[in-house]
Amino acid sequence: MFNDKPSILACVTSQTDCDRIIKAAKIIADEEDCELRVLSILRPTTEYVSVSDTIEYLYSVSKSAGADMTVLFNGNAPKATADFVKENNISRIVTGMHDGGSKSFLVKFNKLAPDVSITMVAKDNRIYTIELCKTYSD
Repeated sequence: MFNDKPSILACVTSQTDCDRIIKAAKIIADEEDCELRVLSILRPTTEYVSVSDTIEYLYSVSKSAGADMTVLFNGNAPKATADFVKENNISRIVTGMHDGGSKSFLVKFNKLAPDVSITMVAKDNRIYTIELCKTYSD
């Protein structure tokens, strides 16, 4: 269900502690009067049993926050996320912390979608935001 209203996207993995990302994204979405969406990208495999309980748990957290949750199966999470962002009027993504590597999800995502603000949620629930800065010329 596409809405013209911008959305905040909580990007989660198949870890139960990603519930903190959904909860932080809900607060941001409420503050910015945006819709909340949740996305999980899973690598294609023949064995999803090990993550099914976690995905179901994150789905229930999403539902409690008033959000839909999309699960995509793709080996290139940054590109799949950037495509999802472009197709769904996303103004900000909320993720876990950047691992510091130059080939990390966030570095690759930022190159593909440089016009999207990024918020990161640490394990201790501290929130770090990289705001989009635009320059305007006369």
